[in-house]
Amino acid sequence: MKAYAAVDLGASSGRVMVGRVGPDSLELAEAHRFPNRPVRTPEGLRWDILALYAGVLDGLRAAGPAVDSVGIDSWAVDYGLLDADGALLGNPAHYRDARTEGVAEKVWATVPAGELYASTGLQYAPFNTLYQLTAARDSAQLAHAERLLLIPDLLSYWLTGEQGTELTNASTTQLIDPRTRDWSYDIASRLGIDLGLFAPLRQPGDSAGMLRAEVLEETGLSGPVPVTVVGSHDTASAVAAVPAVAERFAYICTGTWSLAGLELDAPVLTEASRAANFTNELGLDGTVRYLRNIMGLWLLQECVRAWGEPELGELLRGAARVPALRSVVDAGDAVFLAPGRMPERIADACRGSGQPVPESRAEITRCILDSLALAHRRAVDEAQVLADHPVDVVHIVGGGTRNALLCQLTADACGLPVVAGPTEAAALGNVLVQARAHGLVGDLAGMRGLLARTQPSTRYEPQGGTARWRAAEARLAAR
Repeated sequence: MKAYAAVDLGASSGRVMVGRVGPDSLELAEAHRFPNRPVRTPEGLRWDILALYAGVLDGLRAAGPAVDSVGIDSWAVDYGLLDADGALLGNPAHYRDARTEGVAEKVWATVPAGELYASTGLQYAPFNTLYQLTAARDSAQLAHAERLLLIPDLLSYWLTGEQGTELTNASTTQLIDPRTRDWSYDIASRLGIDLGLFAPLRQPGDSAGMLRAEVLEETGLSGPVPVTVVGSHDTASAVAAVPAVAERFAYICTGTWSLAGLELDAPVLTEASRAANFTNELGLDGTVRYLRNIMGLWLLQECVRAWGEPELGELLRGAARVPALRSVVDAGDAVFLAPGRMPERIADACRGSGQPVPESRAEITRCILDSLALAHRRAVDEAQVLADHPVDVVHIVGGGTRNALLCQLTADACGLPVVAGPTEAAALGNVLVQARAHGLVGDLAGMRGLLARTQPSTRYEPQGGTARWRAAEARLAAR
């Protein structure tokens, strides 16, 4: 058995997990969990990157003393800027910061939206790195920057002293050509973005260096300890951990966001795909993650925060007693992107579309879960048509697997069986890429077979037919 430390950073918390991998065994345990609390400064919403790094060091200390490798994954699109001495130029901006409002239209004036999609395959999202860099064009930080590192690459640099840009995460910047799996030099040039800011591209499985002596001393780990490049976009790691035993599957990676789609061999770059706002992000072993971003459990997380952190189980039990599909909202609507006043904003959306206004906490929770299941249905259905890739089963991985009501509603909405699990998919994918780099597991199919044999899952069969879901979909489309 080998021990691999997976640093897995989400938008609301970080964790260091230890995966122990043997010839036909896979065990995962949490070593340390820590909060990820963004800070609103006079400059805007920022990540507390030093607190995150301290949490990583604490987690590695808790994982030790014997660790065979370390891998890091996190959310996408955000970055830190370094000066000529390699020092960080301020806290990284948060993707929910308002600085990118109205920036997309400026970009499209130079590179029309259709041409941008045909070149990069990335859906429109106001926080894509391309728009962030455009928004920062005249800033003092960018003017003084010599290097740009995406969040997991920045933390890896602090651990090892070596710089690189991991490919699956780079594909979320809207600066990668998904056909060549290299930078889109023409797009960057036309928009005045200096690709020289980025460190050389690295692939999952590559070496990211060795833990520095100072890190070994601080964490108490027995060196030398390599840092292995994994699918550093957490969704890439999570999709790698989908325990599918056949090719005809869809996946939904659930958490703060829901990422719903297919795993393909090639990108879908049609105008119809752009109009449907599907993205082509890169995955392991030459795969493409063809998916749609949905607001996800962020909607419920923000409501829970506004309500003073009530017990989640009680909310879900109450929601299960509320009539289905009474009111639904568009769970992909950017109106829900910013934090604050989420219960009121959901009520306003229902009122504005002429639906019954949810008032109690149970009614609002049910509205959210029905809306997420409906968004999952739309994404899975449309992806199959646009990619000409039918599926027989939907795999749900990530935090949403703990929400049995959401899993059952998704099965009902899609009219397909749902297999829920594993919950810690991103950490497991992280661990398995490390194990594969060190020769312990085989190809992607072998990794998934090991997951299917060793990780628990729950199967939900669809109930009640899809007619009421089609009706709710039509109601939402007509608003």
